[in-house]
Amino acid sequence: MSKWVLIGFMLLSAMAIVGNAQNAPIVLWENGAPNAVGKEPQDIPTITPYLAPKDIATGAAVLVLPGGGYSHLSEVKEGSDVAKWLNSLGVSAFVLKYRLGMLYHQPNQLLDAARAIRTVRARSKDWGVDPNRIAILGFSAGGHLASTLGTHFDAGKPDGKDVIERASSRPDLLILIYPVITMGELTHKGSKLNLLGQNPTPELVKLYSNELQVTKDTPPTFLVHTMTDTAVPVENSMMFAAALRSANVPVEFHLYEQGPHGFGLAPTNPILATWVERCSDWLGLHGFIKSKLPITTK
Repeated sequence: MSKWVLIGFMLLSAMAIVGNAQNAPIVLWENGAPNAVGKEPQDIPTITPYLAPKDIATGAAVLVLPGGGYSHLSEVKEGSDVAKWLNSLGVSAFVLKYRLGMLYHQPNQLLDAARAIRTVRARSKDWGVDPNRIAILGFSAGGHLASTLGTHFDAGKPDGKDVIERASSRPDLLILIYPVITMGELTHKGSKLNLLGQNPTPELVKLYSNELQVTKDTPPTFLVHTMTDTAVPVENSMMFAAALRSANVPVEFHLYEQGPHGFGLAPTNPILATWVERCSDWLGLHGFIKSKLPITTK
């Protein structure tokens, strides 16, 4: 083995050790999550940090919510791969492992997502994160959970004993990729069943149909969908975009003529992969990364 090969191997090993250290999952509730039915991994929601390299870090952060129909999590394609892409922009990422429908229905998933963003905000100094620049990015059912937090957030409990619970759960931006939005007729039936259970009341269906929950305080939103999505009808994104427009909330919506559900970053599809660049531009427009575009308030 040559000297340079050995040095290269040592550097890669050192990088792996650092990466593994920073990517250790963080338990969201030290004494157990609310409504937990056990102490197995599926009962313990966590966030896994992927901190941006210090030399390019912008101070912004994104909480990443993988999809999976509330039955499983696409932890690589819609989790760690996405976190690494965000890191390349100088944005720190935190991938959420939230509880799933085999054991848990609503409101537990929302509790997990809210606790996750509160944790990032409360510990922002530890991670070099600006507490006022924390977005949430969700795919498919993870997009439903992200849009749920974006329409059901609260300001926190200023006098709470738990420092984390004092922080707001409002995301500063929403990024929704082929998201489930409604629990009505055009929903993804598996996500609805896993989240709401059998025979939910009309009131519960309405509460989690997020196109009906948008207000002027819903965060600015970036949406991506395809017309040919056979799993989650494109109307989900269309309805949410229309609701945001009606509430005068800034929205950017990229609608592709063709493409399957669940493409993630779409590394093998040169057309769908353009959403990543458009999202980068949008993050720049909102001050999360250095913008290539002039920022205007008009």
